[in-house]
Amino acid sequence: MSSDTLLTTPLNALHLELGARMVPFAGYSMPVQYKPGLMAEHLHTRQAAGLFDVSHMGQLRLVGPDAAAAFETLMPVDVIGLGEHKQRYGLLLNDEGGIIDDLMFVNRGRDIFVIVNGACKHGDLAHMLARIGGRCQIDVLFDRGLLALQGPQAVTALARLLPGVEKLVFMTGGDFSWNGADLYVTRSGYTGEDGFEISVPAAQAEALARALLAQPEVNPVGLGARNSLRLEAGLCLYGNDIDTVTTPVEAGLNWAMQKVRRTGGERAGGFAGAARVLAQLDGAEALTRKRVGLVALERVPVREHTELQNSDGATIGEVTSGLLGPSVDKPVAMGYVGAEYAAVGTRVSAIVRGKVVPMEVAAMPFLPPNYFRG
Repeated sequence: MSSDTLLTTPLNALHLELGARMVPFAGYSMPVQYKPGLMAEHLHTRQAAGLFDVSHMGQLRLVGPDAAAAFETLMPVDVIGLGEHKQRYGLLLNDEGGIIDDLMFVNRGRDIFVIVNGACKHGDLAHMLARIGGRCQIDVLFDRGLLALQGPQAVTALARLLPGVEKLVFMTGGDFSWNGADLYVTRSGYTGEDGFEISVPAAQAEALARALLAQPEVNPVGLGARNSLRLEAGLCLYGNDIDTVTTPVEAGLNWAMQKVRRTGGERAGGFAGAARVLAQLDGAEALTRKRVGLVALERVPVREHTELQNSDGATIGEVTSGLLGPSVDKPVAMGYVGAEYAAVGTRVSAIVRGKVVPMEVAAMPFLPPNYFRG
């Protein structure tokens, strides 16, 4: 895609002013890093607060008395039982149990507010319209801005602009107003740190971003550090670590499927791909592969698509994400291996440019999360 066909977010001029290196991502021109670079931006987010432009992501609202029940038919997730202004992670599945997209949603009382991945948003919308468009109203909010403020000092900075935001806890949200703009703020994110995601009208997005960057704790952070932060936190990147041929059980996302939707629950099944997903959950279908965390035992970064072998040199899997973790100061990765190699502590070999790099299956996340649970 050429640069003149890329879409831009409401913060594009600000990114250029700040000296960002822009790259194509999900059809948009997006900042991969600013002048300090990926390492500095990553560490600043872990220590203070980083501001990310994630306006390329898709925002939707589902409206109507049947919206929650309808949305539940698309995901192995409890939508009906979610309390007002509570947020949950969701998995949009196809009929084979593969993951069409992972998403976040909030019961706002007046609607179900959904945030989907940028590269998937048009496909997600078409899927929702085809499957549940007759049961609820689906409003497209793709023109809204979305900012993520992440890090241990994010609450200090944001509370100066939005008094009361400090009362939110992890995976809850609320309505706020700033300079006449109606915002919706959730205490969540994609870094493993405390933080917030702020939905803002496009016309006010740049002014809000500038106000946040004026706070002494806050620096701009690009997609490069967003990727390294989420990998250290053990969080999947759609298209790398999960996709349409990967089930939630293979991906180790069982925690995202509440008991009420699983075998024996009062609303068990009834979602796309349920037959296969439930069979994997109860052991009727044996898993042939599992997503695992991996740590290299030599200081060699192991990137996505790297082959994994057992001690006999047989291929047993592939790395799906990998880099040198700036906070943990060692090469970390995630990938898929045969189920018999998925136990923590198992030794495997990565083949990096023809060289064998020893790796060990490790628990995720690679560092403890700092979510604020109250």
